[in-house]
Amino acid sequence: MTGFLTVAELDAFSGVVVDCRFSLADETTGAREYSLGHIPDARYLGLAEDMSAEVAVHGGRHPLPSPPKFASKLAALGIGPDTDVALYDDSRFVFAARCWWMMRALGYREPSLLNGGYAAWLAQGGTPDTSSPVIQASALPAIPDEWPGCCGREQLATLQGQSAVLVDAREGPRYRGEHEPIDPIAGHIPGAINLPWQSFSTQDGIFLEVAALRGCWGATLEASPLVVYCGSGVSACVNLLSLAMLGRDDVILYGGSWSDWCSYL
Repeated sequence: MTGFLTVAELDAFSGVVVDCRFSLADETTGAREYSLGHIPDARYLGLAEDMSAEVAVHGGRHPLPSPPKFASKLAALGIGPDTDVALYDDSRFVFAARCWWMMRALGYREPSLLNGGYAAWLAQGGTPDTSSPVIQASALPAIPDEWPGCCGREQLATLQGQSAVLVDAREGPRYRGEHEPIDPIAGHIPGAINLPWQSFSTQDGIFLEVAALRGCWGATLEASPLVVYCGSGVSACVNLLSLAMLGRDDVILYGGSWSDWCSYL
């Protein structure tokens, strides 16, 4: 069951804490901010270095790494399939949710997320730590070679042929093609509806309660197959997080998302 921790609950947490802060504008920001101060004993996982593969012509801006490679990253941080993990970022769950989805997809114990993120922890008196934690690596578990619950462009076309509902998690202006700050082509995948990832949390990074989440999704909650995408398979994980809270564990992530889809145009 997807869980969120308050700052007080995190302070009493005895598992592994992972800092997922990152910035799409400057890929060095997260690691630099971690080095300047983090929650005590937290380890760091960055989107580009740890949760993505090398960018190619196709596959999107943040292609998923191979499952064994990601599992080796986790093992190096002392995280095995049964480890209790709490995740945080400072971006309303965008990067923490990517890590949550990746761990969950591979069958790891479902991590919790810090409501309000790093800002909430600071606001409630947290004292940043600049030291590096002492880590005892975990054994590398047996991991599938492919990502469960994820599709590529060809599989997406097949799902659309099966009347799948496709949800674009980007902000409205990007979905409508009015503004595209990152990818070379503006617009959205034909047939997709829009439900921005920001819909599921408050401005200060508190995730909505179940009733409010259900209201956000409306009738789309019952759609099957249901596929979610964004710009590069990152912010869509916030939508997937909200769906998991509503009992939808069968929703598919289009991993490469718009940045992959438009690379074929």
